[in-house]
Amino acid sequence: MTGLDTIDRNILRLLRLDARMSNAKLAGEVGLSPSACLRRIKIMEQTGVIRGYTALVDTSHGEATIAVIINITLERQTEDYLDRFEAAVRKHPEIRECYLMTGGSDYLLRVEVGNAGEFERIHKEVLSTLPGIARIHSSFSIRNVLAARRETRP
Repeated sequence: MTGLDTIDRNILRLLRLDARMSNAKLAGEVGLSPSACLRRIKIMEQTGVIRGYTALVDTSHGEATIAVIINITLERQTEDYLDRFEAAVRKHPEIRECYLMTGGSDYLLRVEVGNAGEFERIHKEVLSTLPGIARIHSSFSIRNVLAARRETRP
């Protein structure tokens, strides 16, 4: 995020807390006119700083999902292995997030499932077919501690 000034960073911070905040309120919070604020947001959208907006869904009011965090260790850390693994991951919408990591594993993935049986299917049909994997370590989440932070904000 180089090239962003303090006002841009403040806009991003506020949008992360509430992306539906009105432009007028956002402008007032950061000390800009509404037109100047909107112009900055449009520039950040056009340059890819802001890639999109999303809805955070409370799973207690619908289909409950379990986040599964998966640590992947590859057989080798060569450019070819990394490229093949990443290309394969992009083909599977079941994988919601994928991060190249430092430390004990090469990648951290997040999938969401309704139950252990659904994860078993994803493990067999998706994860175990990804190229170059030496080890898969999966952990099931109990609850998202920070989800409540969004609801208790002033």
